[in-house]
Amino acid sequence: MFTQLVYRLGSNPKRSLKFFFTGIGLFVCAMGLFALSNYHDPAWWFAGLAVLFPALGIAGYGYLGIFANRFSQVISARLAARRAFDNDKSK
Repeated sequence: MFTQLVYRLGSNPKRSLKFFFTGIGLFVCAMGLFALSNYHDPAWWFAGLAVLFPALGIAGYGYLGIFANRFSQVISARLAARRAFDNDKSK
């Protein structure tokens, strides 16, 4: 069950990287809105909050996909090593 989830999340690393960079870009926009609220109308702070939470979610989802891709490679290597060890042991 867990390995299926990891393989599904990490199945498309390019898409995950796009999500991650999009989230980082939105995060930078949110920080710009927070900075703008310091020099102009404080209502920009609420706009920054409105952009910040989706940005963190999108970046987090992308990072989770990138991590799942790397972790699925570790799982595959571990299973291959276990199969090789079992084959050597049976001889």
